[in-house]
Amino acid sequence: MNSCDSPCCMPTVTPVSRPLTTYEGKKQLSQSFVHLPASVFRMGSEDKEVNTEDHEGPIREVKVDSFEIATTAVTNAQFSEFVRDTGYLTDAERIGWSFVFHLFYSNRRRKHVTTSIQVDAAPWWVAVDRACWRRPFGTGSNIRLLQKHPAVHVTWNDAKAFCSWAGCRLPTETEWEFAARGGLDQNRYPWGNELTPNSKHLCNIWQGEFPDSNTSADGYTGTAPVDAYEPNGYGLFNMAGNVWEWCEDWFGLNHQSAQFRTGKVLKGGSYLCHASYCNRYRVAARYANAPNASTGNCGFRVVIDESFLGPGTT
Repeated sequence: MNSCDSPCCMPTVTPVSRPLTTYEGKKQLSQSFVHLPASVFRMGSEDKEVNTEDHEGPIREVKVDSFEIATTAVTNAQFSEFVRDTGYLTDAERIGWSFVFHLFYSNRRRKHVTTSIQVDAAPWWVAVDRACWRRPFGTGSNIRLLQKHPAVHVTWNDAKAFCSWAGCRLPTETEWEFAARGGLDQNRYPWGNELTPNSKHLCNIWQGEFPDSNTSADGYTGTAPVDAYEPNGYGLFNMAGNVWEWCEDWFGLNHQSAQFRTGKVLKGGSYLCHASYCNRYRVAARYANAPNASTGNCGFRVVIDESFLGPGTT
């Protein structure tokens, strides 16, 4: 079974092919990176919280080559720079709408809802006219106060275009999971096995009754700044919760990515994940969606091969 067939906080979208936009790779991204050496680690999980339909297991030893990974997800400020420089239009801007979580959209503005687009398995998502990375909640919204928050309503196609411009790439699923573990072996979260050690919130996920009541006990109802909370052992922020992050791979059974080609891998979960419904904010958890899927809880971070390093990296 495809993970897209199981309940999750994210709506799934029918894949639509689109030629990827490419640039010359200016390598000018203002971003901090962490060097991770070639290593062997135990990937996947077989613990009691595994989503078996997502093929998280079995646990296996996997080798990963050395690479540099961004300490945070790409921000609205960084994505804005990309768009100013290239004039790029995201998939959401091209089609004219994107999915917005229902609590972020008032009933009085329902005239802007694309009512013909509904997700029966995830009715809390509303297809909102003109919603996109620069208008995360549709007409009348903006990112003026969200410059350090992750860019959302970004599809895999959009993320790839950004990478082409910046001279970087998306992480593979193996790289992402290795980095998210922060040097720990088979721990459930980037910081350990307990979700809230000493009652301390270490990630941005849903608290309360999903999908209608969020207590925001972790400090945020929607996205949080990309450097919120403490980093993991490798100095990487928000590898659990906040926003889903695109990976390079096609989703595959038992991580054999060539087997399954209707969705690209997503890791990390989001601010909408909750233990009662979608506990995919665990390190080993995985999901998939179409390369053209655009939602208000999906972003990305980038990696750079050592030979790519250029000005603006540290």
